[in-house]
Order: sequence, then C-alpha cells, then structure tokens
Amino acid sequence: MPSSPSAIKRLKQSKKSRMRNRIAKKVIKTFSKKVTTMLEEKNFEQAETDFRAAVAKIDKAGVRRVLHPNTAARRKSKLARAMNAAKAAAAAAQA
Repeated sequence: MPSSPSAIKRLKQSKKSRMRNRIAKKVIKTFSKKVTTMLEEKNFEQAETDFRAAVAKIDKAGVRRVLHPNTAARRKSKLARAMNAAKAAAAAAQA
C-alpha cells in the first residue's frame, strides 16, 4: 500500500481510470459483437446502425487514449472489411 499522500491519491485516480477504461473497452466489444452477429444473420440494416455506433465508440476511445489510435483504426477497418465482405457475399448469392 502506498504511504505518501500523493501516492494514495494516485492509486485512487488509477483505480477510477481503470474502471472507466474497462467499461469503455467492454462497450466496444459488445457493439462489435452485435455487428458480427447481425452480419451472420444477414440483417444488414441493423448491422449498419450497430456499425455506426461501434465506430463512434471506437473513435471516442481512440481520442481519449483508452485505445491506442492505431488500434482504434485497425478495429474500425476490421469491422468495415467484415461488413463489406458480407454485403458482397449476399449480393453474389442473389446474382
């Protein structure tokens, strides 16, 4: 346990920020999972709205440094690739 007052305060601050970061990361994972499940179910309208929400959450986390900005960009790119691939596969199946 920290003994100096500044170390005690820093420990409190780090606990708060850790909880905030964990919640933000969990929300991102939840939205990303929603997108993938909607794509698997071929529900593209709902997937599009979930995709926009997920990208917004990822962007905000990247700006706030919850995620590294490159990690945020990579996750957005991965979701976009999955979205485009699912739409292309559905279009090919209809043709």
